[in-house]
Amino acid sequence: MAVIEVNDLRKGYADLTVLDGVSFSVEEGEIFGILGPNGAGKTTTVECVEGLRRPDGGSIRVLGLDPVKDGRKVREQVGVQLQHTQLPENILVWEVLDLYASFYAKPRDWRGLLEEWALTEKRNARFGKLSGGQKQRLFIALALVGNPQVAFLDELTTGLDPQARRTTWELIKRVRASGVTVVLVSHFMDEVEELCDRVAVFDGGRVVAMDTPSGLVDGIDAEHHMRFTVMAGDMVELGGLPGVTGVTRTGNRVVVTGRGDFATAVTAQLARHHVLVSDLRIDKRTLDDAFVALTGRSFDATH
Repeated sequence: MAVIEVNDLRKGYADLTVLDGVSFSVEEGEIFGILGPNGAGKTTTVECVEGLRRPDGGSIRVLGLDPVKDGRKVREQVGVQLQHTQLPENILVWEVLDLYASFYAKPRDWRGLLEEWALTEKRNARFGKLSGGQKQRLFIALALVGNPQVAFLDELTTGLDPQARRTTWELIKRVRASGVTVVLVSHFMDEVEELCDRVAVFDGGRVVAMDTPSGLVDGIDAEHHMRFTVMAGDMVELGGLPGVTGVTRTGNRVVVTGRGDFATAVTAQLARHHVLVSDLRIDKRTLDDAFVALTGRSFDATH
């Protein structure tokens, strides 16, 4: 069942078109990723879905409700962690949780959230004294204190070190495991591949593709490489195999370039002719490769 439905969403400012006919749906119980470079329209889309911005056109339904006409009802059922979140430096952890809980008719017990998100020892700590990871756990707790059905997490791991990012990924998985549908906004390819069941790829205010992360990668017709070292046996001809587009050899080191599932044909050919190899590696295609195939330019180049 779709808990979010967005159809032909449009938004602009003066002569700038920010969203140009965005459409997607989010299914109950999934982690749905919104991926794209800075300025692609990700945050504007989510803010329209949350009811924080009024769209110029199109339709949005969140749990069957219109975020503009039914804003209060929507806010009672969703949790939000904004891209730029800040709290007073001197507010205590328990104070901010208690404050946010007061905004909802049927909130969760914030004391339980303290324990669930490993913040019990920081109950009386001031916000300004928390580490980056502790602040992120607090922001997740604040997004969940209203007992939402859907949680929006916008650029949750920006600015965190690699270990803190991976710890936060596990927390996001726990949010979904608790029965909450998650909409995750990110510009990190590895994050989306690790967490998301499906992903909408944004570019220039449009959704240019939507699929599972692996589906997006498998759907591209991009060349990739297979590398190995010949240890024993006579090297055989590989250039005519299905999908192979090139073979280069430097001494015993061989690089085979191809498309599709060419690696299966190569390994079968080597086995048939008893060619023993070592250090075999197939370069993994990534979401960045998919983005290049979809847009004609590198994802990194758009930042």
